[in-house]
Amino acid sequence: MTDNTTNAAVTHRHDWSSDRFQGNLARRRRGEKILAGLGLGAIALAFLMLAILLWTLISGGAQAFRQTHVAIEVPISAELVDPADPSEGNYRNVVRDAMQATFPDAEPSELRALSGILSNAAQFVIRDKVVADPSLIGQTVSINVPASDPYDQLQKGNVDTDSDESTRRLNDAEIAAFQQLQDQGRITMPVNWALLANADSRFPELAGLKGAIIGSAYALLVCFLISFPLGIGAAIYLEEFAPKNRLSDIIEVNINNLAAVPSVVFGLLALAVFLGWFGMPRSAPLVGGLTLALMTLPTIIIATRNALKAVPPSIREAALGVGASRQQVVFGHVLPLAMPGILTGTIIGLAQALGETAPLLLIGMNAFVTAAPSTPLDAATALPTQIFIWADSPERGFVSRTSAAILVLLGFLVMMNAVAIFLRNRFERNW
Repeated sequence: MTDNTTNAAVTHRHDWSSDRFQGNLARRRRGEKILAGLGLGAIALAFLMLAILLWTLISGGAQAFRQTHVAIEVPISAELVDPADPSEGNYRNVVRDAMQATFPDAEPSELRALSGILSNAAQFVIRDKVVADPSLIGQTVSINVPASDPYDQLQKGNVDTDSDESTRRLNDAEIAAFQQLQDQGRITMPVNWALLANADSRFPELAGLKGAIIGSAYALLVCFLISFPLGIGAAIYLEEFAPKNRLSDIIEVNINNLAAVPSVVFGLLALAVFLGWFGMPRSAPLVGGLTLALMTLPTIIIATRNALKAVPPSIREAALGVGASRQQVVFGHVLPLAMPGILTGTIIGLAQALGETAPLLLIGMNAFVTAAPSTPLDAATALPTQIFIWADSPERGFVSRTSAAILVLLGFLVMMNAVAIFLRNRFERNW
């Protein structure tokens, strides 16, 4: 009787058709659906935030990729430009005469405001043409120059012409003069190649990213040349040759901690050591590269050690079994097999360094530099610090250029990560 009771209890406990079992199964399935829904919701929210970010940047920065230009006829008078020394001509008055010819009914007192339609670069464009060809003196030259920022914003629809005149940078007369140029077909909006070809300027219509791009390139080059060999060498020693004792454990823990240290700490270290002790030039990409190398070293060491660990032990054992030395095993067999993972980690570390702002601000790479650096020792900015400078500028034209600069920076980051993915997929081996 006891055995029959026990068997009945076991049968009831495993009866899948029982209400208790069906209730537990329903709760489990409901929990799985809730968990899956939460996961999908988190992914959808992440994509939504990413879409909002990209839309904000693209909609805000699209205007910076086009620039308003004005076509004018410029009479080059020999009274204002000396044929013997054309580089020292009074080109500001040349521009004034050009606007007088464009607006023949304008009063002399209005010419100064009308000249403001053109960018400050107009006089330099004319000067360069005349210096290159002095025979233009005494003739009328057709030039196409950028419009100044207020008129560029007017052309792009960022000026409310119906608002009160006292609240606008342009009065009704200036707007009417610009509309006259539009009616004459003198206004165009070509692609703004100056955004990439010019260095920084206090005039938004002339400001570009050339200096920041070259400065970032120099800094990343210095960072790579220092952090790549040192990081790989340190990782190989710690993983393959260093004795496993308390000292190596302490070093490993500190490397992992350095990888999580805020970047501003490395900036303070560079400010005290490179600029304070060694007297290196402030704002130079060389110092920026050294600073970024300090920050990137822990990342490269960790990535290299993980890549070395991923190589199967059988590779080492087989090489040692045929008589290879420990050094030959590491550099002839293990390191080549681990190189795809090492390169991937290195590129990701450099991409992270490219987007760092705080350490570069502390070493002065946020200075106003109007020329692209020719060497790593020249003063320069970097893409993140250039974005910081433009975001702090009050002119309306720098708002769209800030978003455009962020898009350029994101483009470089995407390319670097794409290279890392390509290398991983191209050379990765399955064991």
